[in-house]
Amino acid sequence: MRFSRIWMTMLSLLVLLPMGCTFESNQTSNISSTGSESSQEKQTIKIGGAGTPYPAMKLLASAYQKQTSGTKIDFIESSQTGGGIAGVKVGLIEMGTVTRPPKPKETADQLTYREFAKDALLVATHSSVEGVKNLTTEDLRAIYSGQITNWQEFGGPDATIVVLDRPEDESGKKLLRKYYLGSDLENSPDAIVLRREADLIDAIQTTPYSIGAFSLGETISNNLQVNRLSLNGVAPTPENLQSGKYTMVRSLGIVWYDDPNPATQAFIDFIYGKTGADVLQQAGFVPTKLE
Repeated sequence: MRFSRIWMTMLSLLVLLPMGCTFESNQTSNISSTGSESSQEKQTIKIGGAGTPYPAMKLLASAYQKQTSGTKIDFIESSQTGGGIAGVKVGLIEMGTVTRPPKPKETADQLTYREFAKDALLVATHSSVEGVKNLTTEDLRAIYSGQITNWQEFGGPDATIVVLDRPEDESGKKLLRKYYLGSDLENSPDAIVLRREADLIDAIQTTPYSIGAFSLGETISNNLQVNRLSLNGVAPTPENLQSGKYTMVRSLGIVWYDDPNPATQAFIDFIYGKTGADVLQQAGFVPTKLE
């Protein structure tokens, strides 16, 4: 019976995590002048799960592979936290990315969870929205519900507000509701709902007069040309995040089985070491302090 349940879980995960995409730095490509691969086989670490921690994890993976030529890190197509936990439990991946600790029904005797960083969820606009630097809770509620539809009402240009939104089951929308919108606010009928945060980030850079919420860390690390808004007078900065002044914060974590293979353990040590913390901090994330 246990064997059957494991295979059923694996089959469901193949639907959840359909395709793998290799994230590999230049140093992980080891091809000889004749075009054949080096005889030295690389250690592979497969990572999957929630997409929110992916930008930070990919920065860490890139930095790690620059100093470790014998390791290749593959990122499976992102899904959600539950997919990362389940993937580790059945052995499809070595590390699962998560935005919360495992629930009691998801835990296993040897499953380890640890947060590695915090990331602010900022609210930003396209660069065309000039004159708007700060929004209050009531302003956000009016915008996201469609009650106010012109930027001129907030001191901006005479232009229609384009709301780029996320699905209700995504961490970004959950945080917006928790801290600013409330659970009962109806969404604007004209809002454009984008499933992936990466799609929202692409859209806000190319859509004049748009507004959306996404990762501060990714904004800083990629130098995104958007207007970062203060909320109720508090700016979205790593300093305000670390001090607790800026409250709309996401937890970035990973799960793995105890006693991982040596390659996975070495990468885990890097993530929670000084070099990993420096990589995260330089990119605008706040690394978790170890006890």
